[in-house]
Amino acid sequence: MNAFVHVYRGEWVENRHRISLAVVGREGLLAYGGDPAFVSYMRSSAKPFQALALFLTGAAERFGLTEEEVALATASHDGTPEHVAVAARFLEKLGLGPEHLVCGVHPPFSKEARRALEAAGLGPTPLHHNCSGKHAGMLAAALALGAPVEGYERPDHPVQRLNRKTLAELSRAEPVHATDGCSVPTFALPLARAARAFYLLARPEGAPEAYQKPLLRVGQAMRRHPHLVAGPGSIDTLLMERLPLLAKRGADGYYGLALLESPKGPLGVALKVEDGASQAREVAVVALLRLLGLDPGPTPWDRPEVRSHRGLPVGHLEARLDLTWP
Repeated sequence: MNAFVHVYRGEWVENRHRISLAVVGREGLLAYGGDPAFVSYMRSSAKPFQALALFLTGAAERFGLTEEEVALATASHDGTPEHVAVAARFLEKLGLGPEHLVCGVHPPFSKEARRALEAAGLGPTPLHHNCSGKHAGMLAAALALGAPVEGYERPDHPVQRLNRKTLAELSRAEPVHATDGCSVPTFALPLARAARAFYLLARPEGAPEAYQKPLLRVGQAMRRHPHLVAGPGSIDTLLMERLPLLAKRGADGYYGLALLESPKGPLGVALKVEDGASQAREVAVVALLRLLGLDPGPTPWDRPEVRSHRGLPVGHLEARLDLTWP
């Protein structure tokens, strides 16, 4: 049940990042590494479930949202011009603007987009924030509920109460909430319970009836527009382009997967690098997929090199996942 990503410098292990993960199938917990009951904040991996509010409230129909806009509501996007344009169009449909987003501002994740802004002498706006689509979705849900848009980030706002109820019913556990980096609530669940929610994203017909169509619609939007969920070269986008799954990264080493197909059928996965090291997350995810019988082909996260400041290779990262199959 030991699961680690080892960081080698030369021939010796310099650091070990402990991994806890849970794999859930139709009958419940299928496999685990580390501690499947480890309670961790889902961070941005919760976004597909927060996006369900677009359909639970009727916001998607009321505002004529496209699949692209729904996909962006699930995204931790790279802030490319396309991402910014979809976010701006989303807000226009609501009669709102970037000033209504409380996510804050950070430079685009995309190096190209960041350089283009700098070359133009421009700074980033809330639209470039990786969570701008999620926040636009929350504003849409607030309007559909007849709730104020001001304070939509507060835990007691009707949208946030709905999001908490949604995760509780899909995971069959009561989530703990705290404030995420973008100022809205984020939710903590035992990994096995979070993996159950991802299993239902892979197999919506197993969910309570009220959630079946919303889960299907959100999953379809992610599958058809993976470039909007993250961006070129990002792990979420690459995996969804190559494999029958839905992938969602979260901050501080969290990752969620809904495997639509696998040798063991539809599966849900929740994975956490316990010390929060994001450099280990992708390495663990790719190794786990191979153990579950899915081959993404060559990726940048297969034994990635550690390099010196001069660019010289000085070591590598390597996943060692010893799974238990109850």
